[in-house]
Amino acid sequence: MFFPNFIDIEKMINKEFVLLHDKRLSEGDLETVVEKEYPKRVFLQTNQNISLLSRLREDEGIRCLPCKNVSNSAEIPHVLEELEDYSCIIVSNNNRQPIGYLTSQELSKNLYTSYQYLHTYIETILDTIDESCTVIDRDKKVLVWTKGAERIFSIKKEDIIGKPITDFFNPDRLELLNTLKDGSSVYHSQHKARDNQVVLINSNPIYCDEDMIGAVVSETDITSQIKLNKELYNTTERLFNLEKEVNKLTSTNNPFIKIRGNSKLLRSTINKFEKAASTNANILIYGESGVGKELFAKAVHSIREKEKAPFVAINCGAIPEPLFESEIFGYEKGAFSGADNKGKKGQVELAKNGTLLLDEIGEMPLDMQVKMLRLLQENKFYSVGGTKEKEGDFRVIAATNQDLQSLVKEGKFREDLYYRLNVVSIEVPPLRERSEDIIELTHYYLHEVSIKYNKPIHGISQKVMQTMLQYEWPGNIRELKNVVERLVVFSENGEIKLDDLPFETDSAKRMNGDNSISTIHENNGRSLNERLQEVERDLILKELEKVDGNKAVCAENLHITRATLYNRLKKLGIN
Repeated sequence: MFFPNFIDIEKMINKEFVLLHDKRLSEGDLETVVEKEYPKRVFLQTNQNISLLSRLREDEGIRCLPCKNVSNSAEIPHVLEELEDYSCIIVSNNNRQPIGYLTSQELSKNLYTSYQYLHTYIETILDTIDESCTVIDRDKKVLVWTKGAERIFSIKKEDIIGKPITDFFNPDRLELLNTLKDGSSVYHSQHKARDNQVVLINSNPIYCDEDMIGAVVSETDITSQIKLNKELYNTTERLFNLEKEVNKLTSTNNPFIKIRGNSKLLRSTINKFEKAASTNANILIYGESGVGKELFAKAVHSIREKEKAPFVAINCGAIPEPLFESEIFGYEKGAFSGADNKGKKGQVELAKNGTLLLDEIGEMPLDMQVKMLRLLQENKFYSVGGTKEKEGDFRVIAATNQDLQSLVKEGKFREDLYYRLNVVSIEVPPLRERSEDIIELTHYYLHEVSIKYNKPIHGISQKVMQTMLQYEWPGNIRELKNVVERLVVFSENGEIKLDDLPFETDSAKRMNGDNSISTIHENNGRSLNERLQEVERDLILKELEKVDGNKAVCAENLHITRATLYNRLKKLGIN
């Protein structure tokens, strides 16, 4: 705390003085001037030296007492040092012209007045603030005890001032003593002051010339806030469970309710799925891993089919090739060694009158693609080991994170099956293209996971959210949910920490490079999405140039699928 007006040396000096320059004056003349100008002080300047003309005793003549000339910008410690050697100092301005004088007695009076001012200000401030503020000296005696402290701890100021604080509180619960002992500081730390009381404290040691003379602590009672937060958490949990029940009841009315987000791009995607779901056309869903392709497939199923119609999902990349046919079409008893005696229905048969989702369709073996094509064309199939033809009655949705057109050209996917599946193709946009949804999804999963682990979260800081918005999210929503779960697991006292993010906070800067970052700053009038697309376009063009236009190598270098690269090329208008 600093009050410059109270210790301004120019405001302390006495400007009522007389300065003589004629050194030829006799002692009698000097004595006459001193008596005439009284009570003003008279000084005599000879060359660069200034002396105070003074009579120490009545029976003595006039004496010239040397004075020290100091600047009006001099610090008080320097003035005090000079007054130890000189009875009076002359204060000069920047032009070295004397503007006043100061004695030890006058300095003491001014310093005492300044002290009174400061003391009054501090007392008024302490009486005005609502927070509890306590100050102790090196002997642990209480020097300051505010009205806030009286209210929180129910101890009157007159009862505690001047007494050891340990007479009123358990030393083990006094954070202030730790500060006094080792000079440590704390900021916004929750502290249990008493058995039924929790306070949020800040504490600092008090130093004077590197000597610790005491400690100060401010405290805010958050006991009621903690209770309220627990009640709010319990209420939120009930509301969250109620929302789940409502979602179950209203799922037939809004099958896309589980797909979180409100970005323009996501709404446009949902609109396409709604149109496709109004028909029985085969749908091919493109999208990177983790974007929620199965959720969209389930939403389409809910629109198309009756309430209890089966939804059967087959992950073509998870079934071993030798078992593929028996898993898809089922088998009859005794069809092969180790087969169930009763036989087994295949996924196709289980999907009767419902929906069959062929996830990761690009991983389906070529020989199975032939049989799948026949099934889709004729709606008929044979179980493994069976001789009786069965009918298939289901709607097909296929999903992939690969570029099926490229697989067709490479001979890894049948062209006729591709066109059979690709009646209506829709791409689910990756999370990095709809940054608005990152905020909504983050808060939703924070709430969901905090309830799961019974760890209330007070919120998420702007710094953490900005870092998450700048991240590329290669694992999309699945990765986001995992990151949020990690943040909740490592949270302390309901606080999410930036250090707990599993990726580098400057990843966006390293990935985009200095040129891209400068480009963003130079286009402040454009939207975030437009500027990010421009950066992405430059990155892809540079990578394509490095590999002479080889898209397969380019996709590999960028750690994305070729399907994603082709979609981005089309989206960004790159030929």
